[in-house]
Amino acid sequence: MKRSFYRRAGITAVVLGLAVTIWSFNEDLFQISKNLDVFASVYKEVNVNYVDDINSAKLVKTGVDAMLDGLDPYTEFVPESEIEDYKLKYVSSQYGGIGASIFTRDKKIYVSGVFAGFPAQKADVRPGDQILKINDVDLAGKTNDQVSQLLKGSKGAVVKLLFKRGDEAPVEKSILRDEIKQPNVSYYGMVDGNMGYIKLDKFLENSADEVTNALTSLKKNNPQGFILDLRSNGGGILQEAVKIVNLFVAKDVQVVSQKGKVTEKNFTYRTPIAPLEPNLPLVVLVNNRSASASEIVAGSLQDLDRAVIIGQRSYGKGLVQQTFTLPYNSLVKITIAKYFIPSGRCVQALDYTHRKSDGSVLRMADSSLHEFKTKNGRSVYDGSGVYPDIQVKQERFAQITQTLVSKLLIFDYANKYRAAHATIPSAANFKLTDADYADFVKYLAGKDYSYNTNSEKLLATLKTEATKEKEFGEIQAEYDVLKTKLTNSKKNDLQIHREEITQVLENEIADRYYYERGRFEVNFKYDKELAQAVKTMQDKAQVAAVLNGAGAYKVIGKPVLASVGTKKNEDIADQ
Repeated sequence: MKRSFYRRAGITAVVLGLAVTIWSFNEDLFQISKNLDVFASVYKEVNVNYVDDINSAKLVKTGVDAMLDGLDPYTEFVPESEIEDYKLKYVSSQYGGIGASIFTRDKKIYVSGVFAGFPAQKADVRPGDQILKINDVDLAGKTNDQVSQLLKGSKGAVVKLLFKRGDEAPVEKSILRDEIKQPNVSYYGMVDGNMGYIKLDKFLENSADEVTNALTSLKKNNPQGFILDLRSNGGGILQEAVKIVNLFVAKDVQVVSQKGKVTEKNFTYRTPIAPLEPNLPLVVLVNNRSASASEIVAGSLQDLDRAVIIGQRSYGKGLVQQTFTLPYNSLVKITIAKYFIPSGRCVQALDYTHRKSDGSVLRMADSSLHEFKTKNGRSVYDGSGVYPDIQVKQERFAQITQTLVSKLLIFDYANKYRAAHATIPSAANFKLTDADYADFVKYLAGKDYSYNTNSEKLLATLKTEATKEKEFGEIQAEYDVLKTKLTNSKKNDLQIHREEITQVLENEIADRYYYERGRFEVNFKYDKELAQAVKTMQDKAQVAAVLNGAGAYKVIGKPVLASVGTKKNEDIADQ
């Protein structure tokens, strides 16, 4: 009797559970159907009744974008018209073109840069050249996107350019399009201390192969160690990151796992093969623009105690996206999971789920962060990007330097210098002379490079507030004295900040002769993070101390809880 009762009760419980599940499922379907019906009805009524004609595709895209905007910045709809741009950004930066970038200035189209070894460079197209026509199409009033489309096309097709250089007469050249591929590895070579250096800009298709080729080439020089530069690398394909970690880590080691709502999409990635370089010292450079796949590489190598991380705290993007095809050749990219590196931590720093009432996003609260352990027992933390083992303060250019760059005066002077000098020494040995810098200062005479220093901005704020409170008259004499002193002080900025202005000038000028490779080699002598990387790897005792968690290296990136006179973690992260 009891057994029969319990069996009936069990069956009843199962039936009730199934009923609840079905009811919940039906409720979800009802809500989905209801909301889609509302969306379609609103669109229909607007399309039929709105006072002016509407662009239906644009209207729908605006609606979809607004819907996805409430999730995170990485979940996005891509219409058919933007598919090619999407592929260039997220899959492969390969296209048919001439190998030149452009920009608009005073409603005219100019060349901003050319890529070494491609048709534009071979045809002696230079930065600063104004493009007047492409295939007899006048570019007056054209946007950058429109001009880019005219330059791109099938490999082997002729592009006819009419361009002018400075005050010279216009020249027409016919250039054959080629397959333009921007590499993931923009530079590799040997640097001070006999160290191999690899700059990886992105994690698109074949990035692991490119790093492998660079590593193989550098190993022929018997380096003392390797530097993998991931600064300002925004990431890309997760599987490429796993392969790159595998170059330095033994076979069958867990690198990263992704976990989301759909369990079928949860997956753990392990190193599939034997490493190419498991032993030599390794440094990874990161900054606050290193994100996603960059953080998988840097964070995994840190968790496995295989590399010393140097620079500034990384961005903190611990989310994984997948693309899904939609009707009419469109697609949607959706965040499907968070990723977790070997210690078990997720580096996601922004909490998109719990937004403020105004829709803004906050960093993960310090109180919600958790401690994890690296392979050797060092303490690391989730929710705040990848903290470097050795921090190097990020230095920012002075206002005058930023102004000279933004107003294109550095750019223009580099073009002038190139016109006056047929050759320069190798980029690594190129250095502006005192006479060169004096010529640059002379060139600036009469040019507008006005700017407001932070002190001037504060002084202006003081005047505004004092005027509001009707107290400016009492302090005007002191105000005028301060303003005069600041103005006089600013006149010396070209000399006060000469070193950094020289750095930017040398960088831009080297590009005119040696292109992107020249920029790297000029900057090496100014690069403080690179210098720290070399110094660290030359000190075997320090490398061992970092990786074994000795002393100050036992705890990396511990959250700073708010207290009187103490900034919170999110305030001090990038300082």
